[in-house]
Amino acid sequence: MGNRGMEDLIPLINKLQDAFSSIGQSCNLDLPQIAVVGGQSAGKSSVLENFVGRDFLPRGSGIVTRRPLILQLVNNVAEYAEFLHCKGRKFVDFDEVRLEIEAETDRITGSNKGISPIPINLRVYSPHVLNLTLIDLPGMTKVAVGDQPVDIEHQIRDMLMQFITKESCLILAVTPANTDLANSDALKIAKEVDPQGLRTIGVITKLDLMDEGTDARDILENKLLPLRRGYIGVVNRSQKDIDGKKDIRAALAAERKFFLSHPAYRHIAERMGTPHLQKTLNQQLTNHIRDTLPGLRSKLQSQLLSLEKEVEEYKNFRPDDPARKTKALLQMVQQFGVDFEKCIEGSGDQVDTSNLSGGAKINRIFHERFPFELVKMEFDEKELRKEISYAIKNIHGVRTGLFTPDMAFEAIVKKQIIKLKEPCLKCIDMVIQELINTVRQCTNKLGSYPRLREETERIVTTYIRERDSKTKDQVLLLIDIELSYINTNHEDFIGFANQLLDSRVQVIRRGWLTINISIMKGGSKDYWFVLTAESLSWYKDEEEKEKKYMLPLDNLKLRDVEKGFMSSKHVFAIFNTEQRNVYKDLRQIELACDTQEDVDSWKASFLRAGVYPEKDQVQ
Repeated sequence: MGNRGMEDLIPLINKLQDAFSSIGQSCNLDLPQIAVVGGQSAGKSSVLENFVGRDFLPRGSGIVTRRPLILQLVNNVAEYAEFLHCKGRKFVDFDEVRLEIEAETDRITGSNKGISPIPINLRVYSPHVLNLTLIDLPGMTKVAVGDQPVDIEHQIRDMLMQFITKESCLILAVTPANTDLANSDALKIAKEVDPQGLRTIGVITKLDLMDEGTDARDILENKLLPLRRGYIGVVNRSQKDIDGKKDIRAALAAERKFFLSHPAYRHIAERMGTPHLQKTLNQQLTNHIRDTLPGLRSKLQSQLLSLEKEVEEYKNFRPDDPARKTKALLQMVQQFGVDFEKCIEGSGDQVDTSNLSGGAKINRIFHERFPFELVKMEFDEKELRKEISYAIKNIHGVRTGLFTPDMAFEAIVKKQIIKLKEPCLKCIDMVIQELINTVRQCTNKLGSYPRLREETERIVTTYIRERDSKTKDQVLLLIDIELSYINTNHEDFIGFANQLLDSRVQVIRRGWLTINISIMKGGSKDYWFVLTAESLSWYKDEEEKEKKYMLPLDNLKLRDVEKGFMSSKHVFAIFNTEQRNVYKDLRQIELACDTQEDVDSWKASFLRAGVYPEKDQVQ
């Protein structure tokens, strides 16, 4: 190799790898390494076993390698293996090494063919190996088998990416010769992270299984898909050889004979085979470590200085220091304030995608629930006419009046305005409850300090309750102000009729709804609905070119419909109060939404259009 210092580079990196694996983190240092990637059954495990000269890796169908295996080969007189998780125990029998790999894999991933990014560290000492460190990664797959998660392909891909995206990682891309190189999983993923092919080493396996009359000469001569570091061909043992316990040394001799005797590979036989691959990887890794060492050293030194500075701070640390406790308390309380504000303002770090909460729920209370509560005050028209008649007659007394007196109008209007008090107070109660729920949600981070959490909740909730009574007083005062003087000269009052006319063409809402119709009559279908103040129309799609139907809103009302046993949708219905068909021969048309919140939102829109719930549903 040259000098002793170069030979010590790989063992030095091995020590760093073991140290970081022991403490369960990488310290943000990208150590130079070689990652072995390839499709399932590409021959990755056989290549590694040929390096060692022993059968020690698990075998079988499907995903066999389910955790990254950091394999450290150390040239040594004695032959044995050691695991980082079994310190002090030497494995002389390599069948036991296989069983330990399987047991350690199942310990983390279970026995259901699941995978895990937590590596297994194995060090093999042998006189037959060169100093070399490789990471054997799970083979890429397309289809989940057994109890595997359906996204197993993406899980494996993400794991591979964790290793091979780092510039300090050399990629050993293993591809079988009996498949089209253009479809190679290993070369495809390597090209994504190393488009220039600068840190990819190609390995072509199963050269002896190619169809008669074909060969991989152009690939191995680096002509077809060129890589800076080239390709090396190997011939592994067949499954029959493995089952028959064929000796690896005999297999290596057969491999050598294959390359020397094959007319297509005879001229490059010296650059082919497992021994040459191992020697090349040893040299490539050593050179790679040498090239990356200066950057690694400076990064390590800067992290060391940072850690020493942190250690210096903790030397004088006193857990019972009151100033530290006060600072921590203030930080937690300030964080609570920030979280609460974010929940209300709607700029939280973690957005809840399953439920409405905080400011969004308060917004819904104001714009959907409150109008709905107002409509639930629906009056009896006959009763109102009777009240108007009595008011006019009582104000005229014994006289017979010609005009409707203002006092009669005021008396009736005031009676209606007073009814606003109950829904307004109910709206305040709902907002207060949501604020209290938000407080509880934001104090979850104080879970480690139950007394602090309890006291924070108590103080903030008490303050909210105090604001509750003052807010109600203010709202009732506003209603009393409206009652004290009715301004019929107000522009809103004068322009009310014109406003009604303008609003009849205003679009109140657009959106998708499902019309529920029995299969006998055509089945349920999705349409694009447009609701205005005078009609409900539905179209084939959002372009609103192909109108399917337009339903006038006159004499229409809403009613709830129970969700079907087999349906996941929430349903409400529109019907005609005069018992007429609403659509085709249907007395009512059932409209379905994905969630109850969508149903409530559509109901609020119908209320704005003047379509109210039927009376017996008003609670």
